[in-house]
Amino acid sequence: MKAIYKSLLAAAAVTPLLTGCIEEALPTSGIVQSQLEASPEATSALLWAMPGHMLNTLTMGSSSYHFDWGYPSMMHIRDVMTDDMVVDYGGGYDWFASWSQNDYVLGENYLICQYPWNFFYEQVLTTNSLIGAIRRDTEDPTAKYNLGAGLAYRALTYLDIARMYEVLPNSAQDGYSNDGKYIVGLTAPIITETTSEEQVRKNPRASHDEMFNFIMTDLQDAEKYMSEGTAAPNKTLPSLTAVYGLMARAYLWDASYYDEAYHGNNGPVGGEEETQSRSESEAFPPAAPAWSADPARATANYKKAAEYARKAIGRAGSPMTQDQWLSTTTGFNTIESSWILAMQYVSESAAVKTSLLNWTSFLSNEAQFGYAGAGAWVSIGAQYYNRINDRDFRKLAFVAPESSKLAGQESYVDDSFAENFSSYYSLKFRPGAGGAEDAATGAVVAIPLMRVEEMYFIEAEATAQVNPAEGNNLLNKFMQTYRYPTYKNLASTKEEIIDEIIFQKRIELWGEGLNFFDVKRLNLPVTRYYSDTNFEIGFNTFNTPDRPSWMNFVIVRQELDNNIGIQGMNTPSPYQNYPLIN
Repeated sequence: MKAIYKSLLAAAAVTPLLTGCIEEALPTSGIVQSQLEASPEATSALLWAMPGHMLNTLTMGSSSYHFDWGYPSMMHIRDVMTDDMVVDYGGGYDWFASWSQNDYVLGENYLICQYPWNFFYEQVLTTNSLIGAIRRDTEDPTAKYNLGAGLAYRALTYLDIARMYEVLPNSAQDGYSNDGKYIVGLTAPIITETTSEEQVRKNPRASHDEMFNFIMTDLQDAEKYMSEGTAAPNKTLPSLTAVYGLMARAYLWDASYYDEAYHGNNGPVGGEEETQSRSESEAFPPAAPAWSADPARATANYKKAAEYARKAIGRAGSPMTQDQWLSTTTGFNTIESSWILAMQYVSESAAVKTSLLNWTSFLSNEAQFGYAGAGAWVSIGAQYYNRINDRDFRKLAFVAPESSKLAGQESYVDDSFAENFSSYYSLKFRPGAGGAEDAATGAVVAIPLMRVEEMYFIEAEATAQVNPAEGNNLLNKFMQTYRYPTYKNLASTKEEIIDEIIFQKRIELWGEGLNFFDVKRLNLPVTRYYSDTNFEIGFNTFNTPDRPSWMNFVIVRQELDNNIGIQGMNTPSPYQNYPLIN
């Protein structure tokens, strides 16, 4: 069987409800591998199918599910699972309430659980289709770039899958599946362009190390092919800079995994003996290895994270300016020089034509055609807003309380909006070209997937993990140069320095779908109930003592039925792990 067919069968076996994204772009009936390799048009179609699928709607095959609008939806899901972002229920307009409420539908038997799994493995399909269509020994520069792009996109996809589905200890769960198997450190099955249907049906959850090594191999190969190939045509496709950025993310993820400071309260740490399974019978597949700290590996990979973040910084543009941040027409809706990788809606996009199922609808309070403007208002958590220094221009991306000296200094697409906008409402993501009334204009926006600013914060944190004073110097330099000149972090301990780095990173990347990963990676609590909270009391006001169990995503029942390799190894549902505070 040709590799391209193996790829299609593999993904179909995992997610049989997939929409035919690649089939729409390129009919595969009767096509053989040699034809794909010989046709620049065919491989070009496979290349552009990757960013095309990122903005795909109707993964679940029905227009009834208004959370179903591609990778931007995955970003929003992750954000509402933190305490950075508050979304008003708005009389039912918040289609993402299940994820913020830690609802029962996050369990394996429900469509809400199925949606992320289907989306990501459909994305794996698009990358495998391209990778399988190009010979590894090609000498064509364009083909080399295309192959590198496919590998980079696959690495991006699996890095997200790994960090979302990886089981990490928390105080609400004991590190075992409901079948009594130890599952800490397990991620998700790996499917490549050569995986057969038979292998897919007996495909275990990859361990942390297996997944990390797989991702790094793809990124190292992507670096090689991109270095020898043509340049990326635009920022909706990965460049060598994006590859370095993904390496920085991956090394940081791995370093934290082996840093004992972030292990949490459960699971074997530091060589402690661990019974691999509660069952006396032999586990199938073999149970996960005990999770032990490895300070040397953690230190080495913190250094690697800082190294690759600096490589990305050296190739990218300068951080966004105050004018770029706060523009009422182009603010966070236009690809800027600091953006390394992005998504771009066009007027013909299905998501734009729906008016409702797109980024602007859910993230821009000023868009009168969307869900946010209709009542599902998006805000920054009050505790984070109040910690931002008034001299920091980023604070003006949110509505100030009336008691604040910043009140009235915010800029709106339409000044009349100020009358209806409450404290902490977001003004970060503007409708396209300031078009608040019309989705045909306002929904045509770009969305950042990676900005150079993230690399500065990765470099600062990774450095601080090894040399706190130097990491603090990097933070001070970035903030003084690009955010406000009088900034100075006076923290002295390693823990305080890293806390401040992560806080500034969370403000910088608010709403961009990335803060989830730091909360989970660093074993941080989620705190939504406090004296001046703007979370709706009794709706999603959970306070967790450490990383929330809901950040360990559950694998959908459909996959368990089709894949014997993961049976008995699923993550328990997080439902009712925490009391709702009223």
